[in-house]
Order: sequence, then structure tokens, then C-alpha cells
Amino acid sequence: MADRVTPMFGEHSDDVAELVAQYAQLPAGAPVRLAKPTSNLFRFREPSESPGLDVGRFTKVFDIDADAGTAQVQGMATYEQIVDALLPTGHVPKVVPQLKTITLGGAVAGLGIESTSYRNGLPHESVREMEVLTGDGSVVVARPDNEHAELYRGFPNSYGTLGYALRLEIELERVTPFVKLRHVLFATAEECADAITRICADGEFEGQRVDFIDGTVFSPTEHHLTLGSYVDTAPFTSDYTGRQVYYRSLQRRRVDYLTTRDYLWRWDTDWFWCSRAIGVQHPLVRRFWPARHKRSDVYRRIVAWDRRHSVTDRLSVLRGKGLNEPVIQDVEIPVDRLPEFLEFFHREIGITPIWLCPVRLRDETGWSLYPMDPKTLYVNVGFWATVPLHPGEAPGRHNRAIERVVTELDGHKSLYSDSYFEEDEFWRLYNRPAYQRLKDSYDPKGRLPGLYEKCVRER
Repeated sequence: MADRVTPMFGEHSDDVAELVAQYAQLPAGAPVRLAKPTSNLFRFREPSESPGLDVGRFTKVFDIDADAGTAQVQGMATYEQIVDALLPTGHVPKVVPQLKTITLGGAVAGLGIESTSYRNGLPHESVREMEVLTGDGSVVVARPDNEHAELYRGFPNSYGTLGYALRLEIELERVTPFVKLRHVLFATAEECADAITRICADGEFEGQRVDFIDGTVFSPTEHHLTLGSYVDTAPFTSDYTGRQVYYRSLQRRRVDYLTTRDYLWRWDTDWFWCSRAIGVQHPLVRRFWPARHKRSDVYRRIVAWDRRHSVTDRLSVLRGKGLNEPVIQDVEIPVDRLPEFLEFFHREIGITPIWLCPVRLRDETGWSLYPMDPKTLYVNVGFWATVPLHPGEAPGRHNRAIERVVTELDGHKSLYSDSYFEEDEFWRLYNRPAYQRLKDSYDPKGRLPGLYEKCVRER
């Protein structure tokens, strides 16, 4: 097995030149968007009639240097493509977000997370440099130590409003063929939060190394932490890509084994637990649902169609049940405030299951547009469902309550879904001065939308 894959910088340079020319041909004032087949954003919009930038060529993984533990990856490569290219070399990115069609550029311009984040931080923290097509049509290489260092720090959480990542140099992690899982039950949120704190500090539990940690809350009295460890051999392996559903195994098994590939995509097959809303977890439906369509991107297209045509809302009204509010969010809560947040969430929102994923920033300098404290251990809390609206309640009531409590608990909210912040409040949380400097430097004519306009106002 070669330790290095042949570089393809010449082909990449041709891709860049074509894209820059295409960008220059867009009429002044015309909206700019990417023409790509998938999205993991949950800000549903009407399809645009304007042509998008064709970024379909930017999916290559090249110059894999096993000795240095790095790779060059184009920005529109999905994590599925990246993992397929890297696993044969015994490597994966240091953080692999849980859905196959998340792109590397999307995880960096937005925010990705996964069960290695307690030790490896967020995906953008293992990026050594990024090549960016900026709003003014220039292509720059941003690193933490060059003249574009401020862009390097401010690109995460900019959501394509400063530019698009075309190529990134990323750090890799060596892997083994299998992952051993231990599912540990805790009766209270306080016990669960204390265990998260100890495990993340020690990197072990009951004398065994912990390489991965995430959790699932099924009720106020049922909190499962899943602790994963790389292993070279396995006495058996489970398969959750067929009739069995991964998240249901957490309540039945104490120990499990998966191949490393199946571990990385354990949540994608059923979109965590959200495939149940589409009926895919019903035994009869599951039996005949093609395996190739048990994927998060398939489910998202179904949800997008439903949102566009309001089918579920119309059926709900016909049944006399009223409307539902989508509550699809990920928030970061300091670990010592986690019990407070969960108490509020169970009482006021009522969605279960709930995903937990600890994260601590690797880089003490921090990231300007998502100002988490590098000294604080946070827990990402993810919840994705709908909540009934009572007569007279306006859509957004539940999401706005969550935003308020997250801010009160010194937490942070990801912006991939609907947001309801007032503009002044939004900019207090997401660092307007830093953003405005970057906007003035890299998109002075405003070719790309502003961050508030894209993430809140265009809801």
C-alpha cells in the first residue's frame, strides 16, 4: 500500500480557473448560489431560477500523505467520498460528521461535530489551510500564520457569505478495522453530565480507553452514553443497515462491535431516528425499502418535498390536530449547565430522543464568528422533530424559547436551520465587528448575502 497518493494540483488548478471565469460572468447584482445535488441545511427555500455556480468538479481527494497524516481535499467532496478514499490507507479525518453527504467545505463554513469532538474539536480545527473563492472573485489561501489569518479564523460559521472553500489541507487520524461500543445507562441528567466531565478529562472509563463518546436521552430518567474504542479484532459485528435500527440497540445491548466504516455511518442509515417519521422503521416498510435508499439525503429530499407542498400540515388540519412547528436544532451547552437545559427541554418542548455529543475546542485562539470558550467543555444537544402548536400560537414559539434559554445558559446555537433572533441580538452572539471586517475585505460589493440575511431574515 502506497504511503502517498499522487498529487493532482494541476487538475485542481484547472477546476479553479474554470470556476473563477464562471463567477466573473455572473451579472452584477444577481444572486450567487452553488449548483450542488445535496444539502444538509434545514432552511428550506423555493428553488432558485437563476443558474448556480457549477462546483460538481470539486469532489477530489488527493495528495494523501500517510506519513504526515494529511490530505488535500476539494471543498465539495462529501464525507462519504472522503472516507472511501482514506479508509484503504488506514486513515479518516479527525472528525467525521455523522451524515454521508455533508461536504468538507460545508462542515467548515458551517459547523460539524461528532463523537471524536471531545478530543479533536470541530472539523475546521483540523484544517491547516484553505483555498477560498471570495465574494470579490479572488482566490486566496488562508492559513493561521499568513496575511489571510483573519479569514481563516472567521470562515467557520460564515455559511458561504464570505466565499466558498475550494481546497483544504486536513489532518488525518489512524484507524483500526473495528470499533468496540459500550452503552452505559444513567438515571439522571446530573449523573450523565458528571460522567461526561470525567470521561472527557481522563480519556477512559473503568480502565478502558475511550476514543469516541456520544449519548442518547430517551426520557428524563434514561440517559445512555455510548463509549467507543478502536480495536484490531472483534468477536462479532452488528449490522444496522438492514432490518435492525441502530438507536434501538442502545437500550438492549451493553456491548457491541461495528466495523469502523459502519460506526462512522451508524446514524446516517436512519438519519439518527428521524426515518421513523417517514415510516421506514415499520417492519413491513423496512423489509421492502431498498438498502440504497436508507440514507439521510433520501429522507431529506422527502422532507423538503413535504415542506414545499405542506402535505403533513394539511393532513394534520384535516384530522383536527392543528399545525406542527419544526424544531430542528443543534446547540452547544456548557456541561455543567446541561441538566438545566434538559429539564427545560423535557418540560417545555418534549421531543425525544435527544442526542448528546461533548466538544472542546482544540485551538485556544478560538474562532471569531462562533465564540465558544476554549477552556469550557460543551455538550452539543441535537433534537429534530415537530412540536404541536396550540390554537393561536404562532410558528417559531418553541424555537424562540430554545434560543432564549441557550443564551441564558451561556450556550451557542448552530445556524443550519431556522433561526428567530432579532438582528441586534444575533450580532451580539455572532461577533458583528469581526464579521463586518471580513465582509468589507473579501466581499466589499456584497455579491454574497450577509450572515443575518441568509440565516435569519430569509427564513
